[in-house]
Amino acid sequence: MKILLAFFGLMMTAQAQLKYPQYNNPDYYGRRIAIIRQSHDQDFGGAYAYSYDTENGISVAEQGQPKSLGGAGQAEVVRGQYSYTAPDGTPILVTYQADENGFQATGAHLPTPPPIPPAIERSLAYNAAHPEEEEPYNRRYYGQGK
Repeated sequence: MKILLAFFGLMMTAQAQLKYPQYNNPDYYGRRIAIIRQSHDQDFGGAYAYSYDTENGISVAEQGQPKSLGGAGQAEVVRGQYSYTAPDGTPILVTYQADENGFQATGAHLPTPPPIPPAIERSLAYNAAHPEEEEPYNRRYYGQGK
């Protein structure tokens, strides 16, 4: 039985190497890129920091630590940035933060939402100033009124 399991494991590994050759070929994405600087620090409390720079201009830095959410458990708070040069020569810098509110990235090249049209802004302001007009509809919908 052990021999049969070992044989199937070996066959699956061989199949993966044939099916996905890019993962086995370090030159698949071009030439090998050397890491010219790298650091990693981690403590027993869960905080960490790492960074590295490559010879082709990629730079990455990140730090994180656990954050207590009171009775709701624990979240990881992460801050970092990465930079590289786009194929058209544009320098790209992305800074990010991830916490209990989700992942938020900023960068000059990232798209931003269009401004809210004035008519929609007026409508939102009116709705906020007149919440009582919505109440009868909500009661009727939830079966609390007639």
